Amino acid sequence: MNLEDVRKGVLRQTRRTRVGRGVGSGLGKTAGRGHKGYYSRSGSGGRLSYEGGQMPLFRRLPKKGFNNQRFRTERKILNLRDLNGFPEGSTVDLQVVVRAGLTSPRTQELRILGKGSLESRLLVRARHFSKAARAAIEKAGGQAETL
Repeated sequence: MNLEDVRKGVLRQTRRTRVGRGVGSGLGKTAGRGHKGYYSRSGSGGRLSYEGGQMPLFRRLPKKGFNNQRFRTERKILNLRDLNGFPEGSTVDLQVVVRAGLTSPRTQELRILGKGSLESRLLVRARHFSKAARAAIEKAGGQAETL
């Protein structure tokens, strides 16, 4: 093993090329910018989307649609089978459902549908109940309260 082999294969950071520092550097005089013209001047380069005068891509593509995502109402739909995890006699509303991890805190509205069966007596507060869900909750001895 020789001393020069010690650093073989070790990648070092390459130094930044200093342009315009004399003929001996190889990038003196015009500093690799060529002679005259727009791109030889400081502050040149233009905007990122410039295509040399050709109609830019973002103007060639059609404008399309309107997005109302920011203002939509976030709703969570729960079925009767989802309510079976709550203890007997408890009140189930949006805050309780969020704390239980069944929906995200962004949810604004709770809707109850009638898929499955309900085994416990609950007071359920929601924005909407289907007829089957309301009937099943009351049959189990609970209450369905519309907000």
